[in-house]
Amino acid sequence: MRFVLLSLLVPGCAENSFLTNADMDASDTGYDGYAPPSDEDGTDDEDLGGETEQDNRFLAPAATNAYVFVANPDRDTVTRISVPGLEVVTVSVGTNPTLVATTADYAKAVTFDAGSNDLAVIDAASLDVVLVPVLPNLNALELSPDGRWALVYQDADTPDDTMDDEGGAVSTNQISLVDTTTQVAYEMVVGQHPHDALFTADSSKILVISDDSLAVVDLTAATPDLDMVTLSEDPINAPRAEEVEVAPDGTYAFVRQYGTDDILVVDLVTRLVDAIRVGENPTDLDLTPDGGDAVVVCRGWNRLYLLDTADPYALPAYYDLPEGETIGSVAISPDGTKALLYTTVVATDHYTVWDIAGGAFQVRELVKPIDNVTISPDGSTALVFHTKSDADDADPDSPYHNAWALTLMNLSSLATNPLRLLAEPTEYAHTADGTHGFFIMDGQPYLESMSYRTLIVDDIPLKSEPDHVGVLPYTDWAYASQKHDLGRISFYDWAGDALQTITGFELNADIETE
Repeated sequence: MRFVLLSLLVPGCAENSFLTNADMDASDTGYDGYAPPSDEDGTDDEDLGGETEQDNRFLAPAATNAYVFVANPDRDTVTRISVPGLEVVTVSVGTNPTLVATTADYAKAVTFDAGSNDLAVIDAASLDVVLVPVLPNLNALELSPDGRWALVYQDADTPDDTMDDEGGAVSTNQISLVDTTTQVAYEMVVGQHPHDALFTADSSKILVISDDSLAVVDLTAATPDLDMVTLSEDPINAPRAEEVEVAPDGTYAFVRQYGTDDILVVDLVTRLVDAIRVGENPTDLDLTPDGGDAVVVCRGWNRLYLLDTADPYALPAYYDLPEGETIGSVAISPDGTKALLYTTVVATDHYTVWDIAGGAFQVRELVKPIDNVTISPDGSTALVFHTKSDADDADPDSPYHNAWALTLMNLSSLATNPLRLLAEPTEYAHTADGTHGFFIMDGQPYLESMSYRTLIVDDIPLKSEPDHVGVLPYTDWAYASQKHDLGRISFYDWAGDALQTITGFELNADIETE
């Protein structure tokens, strides 16, 4: 059964205040955070473009603490593999399942079937399947933290060929919201070109961010209730809303727009919007692990601002970052003690360590420019993925010259182990306890196993080129799905240093286990 919320086809827009704390008289408070860091007007770096963050989830298997679910798009099936028993069971779903995820309680798996425009809700234990019809021309799937709600929408930042040119009318701003408990879908219209979606921590709301608006869906109502919040006074030349973060209590949302000098604060109760002034050209927005502060990196002024998420209208704290460094991104350790500050738009081999408690910054050197940074769940280790290109003053005799590279970094001692790689790393995964990590490379038949305690990396040979890598939560097992006509997946027990491979699971017959 599918309910269509016709009243949401022409949603009302919440009133917007667009106030700014720049109207405060900073001279009365002695606050100089709105003044450029020098007599100059700051560095105009907008032409450098935006910082990049990677996210690759398409067709990745989904794991519970007992099973791995693998979508088989060519056969319209999903395979469940138990670990460590490696029992294989395949069930039929809709046509061309392209995304698969598991709920937080591990009770259900959910697949988005792009070919038949439906969502398959699968009982993880019994493998009973319920198909819930959703709208056409969708390509992204998000699950709520409590696992009840599944959102399917057309992500404008995910180029694909799912757009259906047949049938007359095509929309890119329609979404389907599925209650996985009742198997009911609700259809809604959000802003133009949605490109991100975020559930609040308590699963009471979902925010869908578009170029010029924020769709706020109340999930506590008898039926989901949509409210549209305008994010710009100028809808013709609205700056692109690039990032959204939500305060832990779900009261406020913080929105960063490209090329503006403000952070928007959306009151999720009143739906009012305020423009909170920060420095020039904010390029990254993140919350501290405890959610107490929104951290804003302003690349144009080389400055860091901290907005109190409980009282965002208070004057923000700020830090001037080291002179001469281009800094546009921040990666904060999950324990909240340190952060790495860096850029992905300039070929520099420098990064900056921020001691959060002491407020000190230290510039350090790496072997190559940075492509992406991730930090282990316990905050002990950073993985710094490097670009293949080198810094302008790089030593051509360096073993890392014109090569892909990865640096493992102990965040306590800042000791590093830089690694030359045979090819571009494509995916990585961490264990929940932060002791191990795994990554795979493009075209290379290896699972790379990393000890975060020793910073040592081991090559685990695979039967064929891997597609995806993951870890079964709270177990000693990692998995790597691989390219094979009939399906292939390997499981690696890092505690026992044992590898098992299943080949042929898509057919549920002639399965080989090695």
